[in-house]
Amino acid sequence: MNDIVNEEASVNSVASVVEYHQRTKHHFSGYARGPETIDWDRQPDPFRRFEGTELVQLPLVGIDSPLDSGDLPDTGLDQAIETSLDGSPAAVSLVRVALMLEYSLALSAWKQYGGSRWSLRVNPSSGNLHPTEAYLLLTGIEGLQPGLYHYRADCHSLELRCHLPSLADDGPQLLIGLSSVSWRESWKYGERGWRYCQLDVGHAQAALSYGAALNGWRLQPLLVDDGMLNHLLGTDRNEEFIASEREEADCLLRIIPSDVCEGDALSPASWLSALAKGQWYGKAAVLDHRHFYKWPVIQQAEFLGRLPAVDLEVFRKTAEVSAVARAGAQWPQPISGRYRDKLPQAIRQRRSAQAFDGETSLAAEDFFVLLDHLLPRLHSRPWQALPLAGHLHLALFVHRVDGLAPGLYALPRSAAGESAMRSCLRQEFLWQSVAGAPEHLPLYLLLQAKAERTAGKLSCHQPIAAQSAFSLAMLAEFDHVEVQPWRYREGMREAGALGQQLYLEAEAIGLRGTGIGCFFDDAVHELLGISDERLQSFYHFTVGGPKQDARIVTLPPYGRRSA
Repeated sequence: MNDIVNEEASVNSVASVVEYHQRTKHHFSGYARGPETIDWDRQPDPFRRFEGTELVQLPLVGIDSPLDSGDLPDTGLDQAIETSLDGSPAAVSLVRVALMLEYSLALSAWKQYGGSRWSLRVNPSSGNLHPTEAYLLLTGIEGLQPGLYHYRADCHSLELRCHLPSLADDGPQLLIGLSSVSWRESWKYGERGWRYCQLDVGHAQAALSYGAALNGWRLQPLLVDDGMLNHLLGTDRNEEFIASEREEADCLLRIIPSDVCEGDALSPASWLSALAKGQWYGKAAVLDHRHFYKWPVIQQAEFLGRLPAVDLEVFRKTAEVSAVARAGAQWPQPISGRYRDKLPQAIRQRRSAQAFDGETSLAAEDFFVLLDHLLPRLHSRPWQALPLAGHLHLALFVHRVDGLAPGLYALPRSAAGESAMRSCLRQEFLWQSVAGAPEHLPLYLLLQAKAERTAGKLSCHQPIAAQSAFSLAMLAEFDHVEVQPWRYREGMREAGALGQQLYLEAEAIGLRGTGIGCFFDDAVHELLGISDERLQSFYHFTVGGPKQDARIVTLPPYGRRSA
């Protein structure tokens, strides 16, 4: 059967990312193409390792090591949303880099049930499969040679991939690049897996934004074409990767402490020149010894969705237009929330709820604050890490929010988004302003009705969408994707970043969230009245009171690591 599946898959192709999106939709009549069988005892290794590299162990700052200057920042989530935090930003150091990674990409716990044991991370992932890998380009940091490093989440360490002696005299500089190993997702999810890879990149971008906040740093997305990006991260060194486990570079972020002049920063071209003179080390270890299924559509979509050098200027201008639109939005400063937990605690305890109790309600005041923090203000987190934020809008199924009637609501996140939603959604919807909501919050009641069963049915019949306080569908502006295919990835990443913000908001108020990647795409559109491709559902999410499974034991993330 596996050979038949491989043969069938090898002759199928997609000519555009639009075709890929249509092909990988789930329908009531059938799901997107995926593996017919899954061997759960032989999952791909969730941790990328490079054999033959120097390993630099990082301090566990938040767990068992003091900072070089003061205690762990006692920052609130609403404080961190704003770029300018109280106090001075920390100087770039090995300890501070370790802190940022520990609170963005590291392990948060191990779980054990019977004879099964699995890890959880600070950044979530579809199916807990973690296709996202992180690389650091750095120089001028005491204790680290200038070079390109790969981050090892399993041991909170850095692997030296390329030593850059030509940059030995440069001051502190730090870039972070993200890439995806699509095989980790397609192993379980087949052709839909590339969607989930992009969602996970967005989760990681947002997680890094908040990890940087603990140091008072901000992130600046660097717009480079995909060819250069793969060169910078070494992901195009095909001889060092198994073909079916290769990585595709996704994005590049610069760490900006406010005590460093942006004009003194090395350009991507300068880093590229240094890499050409550097000494490379390591070969990627095998993640999966059995590749029964092949998914050529994934590789085709990766290629078709790339940002080519010829489109780089278009991308930059599009990002500028997006920034101007966000800067001109009439939103006040983010509302302060009634948070139970500070940011470090919310980050470390973030989990995906496996079930909700169907009883816990959410106070309207907390609901309004949560939605306010999803507005893509220009300089707020996590949107500062995304060049094209503000192009996704929300359809909300409110089940249990005190003071709000159960029903279907809309939250357009821009003026253009509101225009698109009013045009595309059913004309009979109410578009009624919500009493008690902040004046600036664009929250509208579309239809008053109990919608638990509908929400669960649309999310692949999953009770988590019905038994929560609310669930939602993220609708992406889609009409530009045909002419600018790279905007598909950007939209999926914004959806992931929205999910990460929802996770942290839920944790901080004592609830729990869960991202939902499985939903019936066109059935969602039909319910909303969407009859063309101007808006498309990219991601679902749900927040509520979690059920706890007392049988599952929680273990510390690095309990076996030597001090």
